[in-house]
This record gives sequence, structure tokens and C-alpha cells, in this order.
Amino acid sequence: MMAVTDLKQKIQEIGGKPYSPVDVARVNDHVVRMTLVDGEFHWHKHADEDELFFVYTGEIEVQYKDRDNVRLKKGQMHVVPKGVEHCPKSIEPSYVLLFESHQVDTRGD
Repeated sequence: MMAVTDLKQKIQEIGGKPYSPVDVARVNDHVVRMTLVDGEFHWHKHADEDELFFVYTGEIEVQYKDRDNVRLKKGQMHVVPKGVEHCPKSIEPSYVLLFESHQVDTRGD
């Protein structure tokens, strides 16, 4: 039987703890993680990997120091290029899917 993932169950697994990602699925050498974005994270970068944000619920902003910030609503996605310092923050509590290499430290460098 092929596995099916219920994202509502993943939300329950997060348990309302902001910035505590849980793995949703593995795809080759990449992973899909879900996290609750509530408030502001911290400024960081991923030196060797791009990071994709997909907003499942809510609305967030990805802040940048050297370019325009990007606001994302439910159903929208954005790729942060490797090596670019960024800081995600919520406009409202939001569940976000992160697509990245399984080796990426989600807290950044």
C-alpha cells in the first residue's frame, strides 16, 4: 500500500510550537517539512542550499536585508536562493511547508 500523508495530522504533531518543524515526506535526497510560523524567526542563511517556502495556511513575509521583502499568502510559494540572508515572520500564525535538502539545518548558518 502506498503511503498517504495527512497535513492536518502534521499540524497536530507540531502541537502549536512555532519554528519546530516536522518531517512530512522524503523525496530522493530532499525533505518536505512543515512548521508553524508565528512571530519572527531569526536572520540566517543556508550557504549551500536553496529553500522553498509554501504557505499551507495563513500569511508570512520573508524579509531580506539586500532586496525587497516577499509576502506570501495561502497557496503561494517562494524560493530563497542559497547564501542569501533572510528572516521569515508571520503576518498571522501560518503553517508553512519547507522543501529542502534533508541535510539542511532548518535554523540556518
